[in-house]
Amino acid sequence: MAERWTKERRLEHTRSLLLDAAEEVFAERGFTAATLDDIAYTAGYTKGAIYKHFPTKEDLFLAVSDRHWRRYFDNFAEILLAGTEVGPRELDKVAQRWRELSRARGAAHAALGYEFTLYLLRNPEARERVAAKRLEVAEELGKFVVEGLDRFGGTLLIPPLTFAHVLIHTSDSVVLGSKLDDHDLYRPILEMYMSVIKLR
Repeated sequence: MAERWTKERRLEHTRSLLLDAAEEVFAERGFTAATLDDIAYTAGYTKGAIYKHFPTKEDLFLAVSDRHWRRYFDNFAEILLAGTEVGPRELDKVAQRWRELSRARGAAHAALGYEFTLYLLRNPEARERVAAKRLEVAEELGKFVVEGLDRFGGTLLIPPLTFAHVLIHTSDSVVLGSKLDDHDLYRPILEMYMSVIKLR
């Protein structure tokens, strides 16, 4: 017998498909050029379905960004949890996974973060409108990182929110800088991140 979907499960499924479509369209066209109509069409829904889940295009972008961070750090946690310590070998593995994920995702995705930042700087009303959501994304990332560190016996030496802001504002730079200058920045930045983590 086929499993019946609850209303909550249907809503979550729709939300996931909308996020998939938004990620694809934003990467292809950029934040400014992408329209909600484009995203709805790609997802196979109406624009009304987007508004049911996301009040504005900015909120949709931030939800895509939030999901991206969770996926990234799930991947890193998987490597770190597999070892009994975090030494050079583990950092090499994390750096390699980060490189692979960045190549698969493409530089266009990393550049999107810059485009969105410029959009908010140029549109103060949009910046004010999504300020609370941006803070929520950073707070959730900080909480997510702390929970991940707890699993392998680590603690942050700086506030989780500060660490989350550092991650958000440096990660895309590492991807783009490594691509533009053909200089591998993944391992050095990981060492900088690890300098504010204490292992028990």
